[in-house]
Amino acid sequence: MSEASGAPVRIHPPHGTVIACESGASRYAVDLWAGRHHLVADEPKEAGGGDLGPNPYELLAAALAACTTMTLRMYADRKGWPVRRISVAVTHRKVHARDCADCETKEGFVDVLERVIELEGELSEEQRQRLLEIANRCPVHRTLTGEVKIRSRLARVMPQEVPGG
Repeated sequence: MSEASGAPVRIHPPHGTVIACESGASRYAVDLWAGRHHLVADEPKEAGGGDLGPNPYELLAAALAACTTMTLRMYADRKGWPVRRISVAVTHRKVHARDCADCETKEGFVDVLERVIELEGELSEEQRQRLLEIANRCPVHRTLTGEVKIRSRLARVMPQEVPGG
């Protein structure tokens, strides 16, 4: 979905749909469209990519960080709490299941997303703890910790004319 000039073609999928298409800018570079927004994803150079954008796990961590920040802002504003700034850092890593004391899985690897929330403002300890509870209720957090089903299918491709046929 890139023009010959190398500039990405602008497409606008409907709300709730994200489209990813190889860009050709590196072995794994992908143009992403979400509504009218364009992003780029790639793998780091050591994984064979061009490091032109975040990798898929960084995008997943970004979704959790963004959703947490937005959820906390909505809650603090609704309560009228003096939160000046919210910052959320999310780190993704894989650990051996046997090294994870609080994990149900006991074999193979477990994905761990560690979230560190920084709240700036004159908040009581009770308010800070309540915001931590609310962070665990952000929609992306609930999606990641709930039952997720991914259903895949191939797109229908129209048969192309065979030259000379």
